Amino acid sequence: MRWPLMASAIVLLGALSGAAAYQHAGTRQEEAWQEIAWPFPRDGWPAGKAFRCGAATCGGEAELYVRPKIGFCNCDRGVADDDEVDRVADLDLLSEHFTPRAPGDVVAIADMPGRIRSYDLKMPDRAQHAAIGVAVSRRCDLLVAVVHGKADAPQLRRAALDFLARREMTRWAMAAMEGR
Repeated sequence: MRWPLMASAIVLLGALSGAAAYQHAGTRQEEAWQEIAWPFPRDGWPAGKAFRCGAATCGGEAELYVRPKIGFCNCDRGVADDDEVDRVADLDLLSEHFTPRAPGDVVAIADMPGRIRSYDLKMPDRAQHAAIGVAVSRRCDLLVAVVHGKADAPQLRRAALDFLARREMTRWAMAAMEGR
């Protein structure tokens, strides 16, 4: 009679520890991106948010910068082509030496449509990085993001889009687009 009770207890403990491990893994994923200070000098746009990602999530150390550019978009078409992503995605804050890898793709962040594009980026110290530029719009306003690092471009893209899709980031993006 004790055997079924012991077996049930073992199964219950295993389920609880599995749930705890799953919960802990989710927390570690959320903590993979750590907010850092905005590293760029002031320009015509407000400073945004900057984040650093660890190697486990991003395939190598990576940094992501995101900010609104209010009143900087074609009000009728939004982000219509890759040339616009090249111009507005803040890649030039990192280096003037960036080359598109391929045509971009349509993307949406926080219900804002736009485009995303991959680049090869030569950093000022001559290090080669992959970079992903994003520009999405709402009405006449832009939200731009750029992520760069030594990981491969598809991994950077996936990590950045997953992070930008998080509830806290979409709330911040919508508030920033409202000028709050």
